[in-house]
Amino acid sequence: MPTDDVHVPAILAALEQHSVEYIVIGGFAAELHRVAIPPTRDIDITPAPTVDNLERLAGALRDLNARFRVLDGPPEGVEIPGGITAAWLGDMVTVTLWTDAGALNVALRPDGTAGYDDLRESLTFVNHEGYQVPVANLADVIRSKEAAGREKDLLVLPALRAHLRRQAGK
Repeated sequence: MPTDDVHVPAILAALEQHSVEYIVIGGFAAELHRVAIPPTRDIDITPAPTVDNLERLAGALRDLNARFRVLDGPPEGVEIPGGITAAWLGDMVTVTLWTDAGALNVALRPDGTAGYDDLRESLTFVNHEGYQVPVANLADVIRSKEAAGREKDLLVLPALRAHLRRQAGK
């Protein structure tokens, strides 16, 4: 599971309290699929891109005291000019945030996908600490990590692929 810097239940509680429609992607999704990879340092989600849902997400992010996570910036993050709004979120492709519960990334169109509607077609639900968490299918996690092509993604691809093959009985 994510490093101790991420308080997963607090993030899930805020999303649930605001009825946010989202899908967990990235390393945390792989961990929820029980793939043996190094712990992720953040949670990545893809929200449904409707205005109403982005309003709910903005409320959850405000409750979590979300701030920009900036490379080489202050560890507590940087305040977002004008605050978090649905319009601001809708203008983003990906935003990296630091919250009082840890690092949270919001990707409206994760690499290699067409976004929420694409990933929703094959998502699964995983019970995690009392929450039914919507999680991207492992094949979709692989597809996104391949498209991202970052070193950290490429390093975990063999474990992800091997896990997927075991699931398929191959």
